[in-house]
Amino acid sequence: MERQNELLSKAEDVADQILRHSKHVLPHIARLCLISTFLEDGIRMWFQWNEQRDYIEATWGCGYILASLFVLINLVGQVGGCVMILSRQKVQWACGLLSAIIALQTIAYSILWDLNFLMRNMALAGGLLLLLAESKAEGRSLFAGVPSMGDNNPKTYMQLAGRILLILMFLTLIRFGAGYVQAFQNIVGLVLILLIAVGYKTKLSALVLVVQLTLLNFYLNDWWNIPDYKPMRDFLKYDFFQTMSVIGGLLLVVALGPGGVSVDERKKQW
Repeated sequence: MERQNELLSKAEDVADQILRHSKHVLPHIARLCLISTFLEDGIRMWFQWNEQRDYIEATWGCGYILASLFVLINLVGQVGGCVMILSRQKVQWACGLLSAIIALQTIAYSILWDLNFLMRNMALAGGLLLLLAESKAEGRSLFAGVPSMGDNNPKTYMQLAGRILLILMFLTLIRFGAGYVQAFQNIVGLVLILLIAVGYKTKLSALVLVVQLTLLNFYLNDWWNIPDYKPMRDFLKYDFFQTMSVIGGLLLVVALGPGGVSVDERKKQW
């Protein structure tokens, strides 16, 4: 037991050193990863304007004009929201805009009835909550010395909700019946994501899960190796950038910490 605690302590020390040297760039990388799926989808709306418009028109029978308006809203809303987040301008408005896009697409593409895609969209919403919490933390830092409300503040509960929603993305990546190696990966990932959800050893757990998800994402979702004419290319690209967004959310957890509602925070008070 002492040996395990010693190894865990060393691992935390290594993670702290990595974070200390990357603290200035980590939030920027996290934001870029998080908005990547929105940026890719917005750009895709431009290049697949006719296909997207025709699909919405055929599915909903809403006519040419409303279908075109849907594509335009998705294009401008996603690209505009990403630019606002990356430039740190009106981040709260940008998060609200991207959340509205998630809700709109959930209805328009009938994602509401597909549990796998619904969980992924909810995980994206969790990432946006963490981004919103980060923007609130930056805003509060402008008023150093002003008393805080402790744990009972919106930022704390945004971080908790964001951590919990990120679980949903991992659940969609679990594959059953694929051998002992896959089973081991599932168990390790599930343990890590549960630790993140309750906020225990949060930064270390999130960092390890970031490494695991990044390796799996580049290995399983290698859309760049698929020819343009094959539909599988778009499916893999979709999975790739959605996973990158969740990785961005986990990197925000690494950068910000778990927040007030967590085991790590309670341990400091014991």
